Amino acid sequence: MKPGIICAPPQLIEGGLAVDDRGEVAFVNDFNFEGIQRFYIVSNHQAGLVRAWHAHRREEKYVTVLQGAAIVAAVFIDDWQHPSRDSEVHRYVMSARRPAILKIPAGYANGFTPLTADAKLMFFSTSTLEESRQDDVRFDARYWNPWDVQER
Repeated sequence: MKPGIICAPPQLIEGGLAVDDRGEVAFVNDFNFEGIQRFYIVSNHQAGLVRAWHAHRREEKYVTVLQGAAIVAAVFIDDWQHPSRDSEVHRYVMSARRPAILKIPAGYANGFTPLTADAKLMFFSTSTLEESRQDDVRFDARYWNPWDVQER
């Protein structure tokens, strides 16, 4: 990050799962919808297909996994023309079985790869579609590469 640039990192807002004899309720009660303009749901035709890197100078995004599991990542853009390949990549393994919402601040690029073929991710945006299109910056899907599964 360049000296003098201060930006809050992504924030994982954890939720929970309540189970009783009737079924389950998944929740993220600490998420506030204030400022949300729209939402969309994304799924890929296969696990392992990378959708990245999508950045915005002004738009914030929030992402949750509705079904399956995925690696979701975000990286601060220190230079919009030639970002540093050494920037810290914030990497999260998210699953519908562990409800959470990841806040991706403005100034970050984000992306994901599904770990399961049935993965569905819901994104919430603080910009209208028109505003988002005017604030849209893309980088190659492997410009930063946090997508490999780490064998243990």
